[in-house]
Amino acid sequence: MPHLVILYTPDLDRPLDQGGSDMTALCRALADTMLAARDEAGSAVFPPGGVRVLAYPAAHSAVADGRGDYGFVYLNLRMGRGRSAAVHAAVGQALEATAKNHFAPLLATRPIGVTLQIDEGPEVFDAKNSSLHPLFRKP
Repeated sequence: MPHLVILYTPDLDRPLDQGGSDMTALCRALADTMLAARDEAGSAVFPPGGVRVLAYPAAHSAVADGRGDYGFVYLNLRMGRGRSAAVHAAVGQALEATAKNHFAPLLATRPIGVTLQIDEGPEVFDAKNSSLHPLFRKP
């Protein structure tokens, strides 16, 4: 954890010149934003081996009244407990800025909604199995 899951209307998979978006580039930009996040003490907010950004086009969707070429993107960051409200706000603002920058051309040319939410525990069950974290531990 943290995991940032993106759900979006499938029209965004169109080529850029047809009103689509490079969702792979968005995933990388958001992951880099998460990796750059620092807390009040200057420590990394998220462990590099734990950062995950996954994007999924909706198999089925309906947006607004259906009379236009409407797009929608929902970004949900789920993180473990223990970070301050100031860190939540800073991370949210940084992710929002990254998403707004990425979608600026679309927002200027067609109706599209972008929603970002951050959720935090409490978990009722939490199991982790990973061989990624050791790759980022310093000897």
